[in-house]
Order: sequence, then C-alpha cells, then structure tokens
Amino acid sequence: MGSIADVRGLLVGHAQDEEARTGCTVLFAPGGFACGVDVRGAAPGTRETDLLRSEAMMPRVSAIVLSGGSAYGLAACTGVMRALEARGEGFRTQEAVVPIVCGAVLYDLNVGRADVRPDEEMGARALAAATDAPCFGRVGAGTGATVGKLVPGASARRSGIGSSSVALPGGGVVAAMVAVNACGDVYDPETGACLACGEKDGRPVRARDALRLSGGLLGQNTTIGVVATDVKLTKTECNRLATVAHDGYALAIRPTHTVSDGDTLFAVSLGEKECGPMELQAGAVEAVWRAILDAVRRGGEEGAQC
Repeated sequence: MGSIADVRGLLVGHAQDEEARTGCTVLFAPGGFACGVDVRGAAPGTRETDLLRSEAMMPRVSAIVLSGGSAYGLAACTGVMRALEARGEGFRTQEAVVPIVCGAVLYDLNVGRADVRPDEEMGARALAAATDAPCFGRVGAGTGATVGKLVPGASARRSGIGSSSVALPGGGVVAAMVAVNACGDVYDPETGACLACGEKDGRPVRARDALRLSGGLLGQNTTIGVVATDVKLTKTECNRLATVAHDGYALAIRPTHTVSDGDTLFAVSLGEKECGPMELQAGAVEAVWRAILDAVRRGGEEGAQC
C-alpha cells in the first residue's frame, strides 16, 4: 500500500471534527509492540515518553496517539486507554489491566475553533475506527495541520497526515506516518524543489526569504509521527531507530527542530523479520521524508485519500 499499513498487524484509526479542524490518530496492535521515542523539538507535548527510556521496565506499549489540540489533545489518550481497558488490552497487574498509551500533540488551535479539542470520546472513536487499510490527508491528527509559518504576514499552507513505506533486504518493511504541522517549509530531498510554504500578497514566500522571523510562533507548531517495522527490535533498538529517523525531518522540513516546534518521533517494532541496522535505519529515514511529502501533497486536497 505504500503506507504504514504495510507493517502487518498494525491498525490505524482516525477521528476528527472537520468544522473545528482538529482530530486524532491512533496506532494500535492487539497485544502491543516494542516502542521507542526521540523528542527533538523545544516545545513538545507528550505522554508516557519517560516509560520508553531504554532503562525503564515497560517492555511493550498498547497504543500510540497522535493528536491536535495542543496539550488539551492529550485527553484523547485517556479515551483510548479506557477503551483498551474494556477490551482487556494492556499491562496486567494483580488488581487491574493498565493499557500503556503513549502520545504526542501538535498545535492547531489557531486554524479552526480553539475551544474544540480532541477529547476522550474522540480518542475512543479513533480506536474503534482502526483498520489495516487507513486513509490519510486532512484526517485525524492532520486535520488542522499547516506548514510555512515563518515569514511575517504570510498565510500558512494546509498540510495533513501522510504515510510511506520502504522495502528492506530480507523481505521486511519499514514505514512511517507523520502529521506535518511545521513552522518551516517542506522540500523534496531528491529534487530540491519547495513543495509547500507560506503565501503573501498572492505569491509563495519561503522561510529563507524572510529578513526577520516572527516572534509570535513559539510553541505553535510541531511535526509528530511514528516509524514502524516488522523487523524484530528491542526497546533500546527502537529508541535508536527513532533517533536516526529524525534525519527524515531534517531532509524535508527547513528549518526543523526549532524553538517553535515540538517535533517527536516514535519507533515501533512488530514482527520477526531480520535486517541489518544500517539498512533498516537508512530505510526509516527515507520512509519519514517520503511520508512528510505525502502529507503536504494530500493536504492540498480536500478530505481523506485512501
């Protein structure tokens, strides 16, 4: 499919409020998956990322939530957690089942209705909609995503949530799903062409064309995503994969990892395939930048594309 759905066993679900231009996306697999994370931006909003440190005890994660709504959107994780508890999914203690739901949010309060954010109900709806053949574009966490916001007075370009996959030696696959809400512009690393930037006075303007940078954008952006593979990895190896895969952000988004971004990337492993770490990491970088390009291309069209 050329998407994160190529990692068999993973399910993706979206829920959104199109009028308010916000939503959330859930990545889920029955029984969970090994997971790591790398939080690179200066203004992140995340949940349960400390539990993903290599030395932390939790071996598997139940689900990952990507959400709009800024810090308010973390409430969607609670909805997913309650729904998984009802299914009996999660870490089993003597007293209860505790689903481990990690999450990251982006800022979209400035594009629709600031008083409408992803909540518990929306998170539960996204989980219920999870499928192995998901759509992408202006859906889920990408509903209110925009890019190209560094030039003062310029209007941002609509983006979305995109996905891509790369075949690996040995028959495995590595894939990415990214909600692109960057303050910077998006470029094609292969051609050098600028695919998405702001617009001012009826013409495109790029971040590098700005003589000064606006000071009103702090914490109002963020690119969040997931890299997934069917190559068997430990949690420590997932953390390394997430770190290297951030290169895909740097290749496609200029600038990225800024004081105005909360860029976060999870990495998950679900499967028993084998692949050398160099081939896997190189494939992850490519999958990430291709997913970013997919997000802005789809974001230029109405609604979702399957």
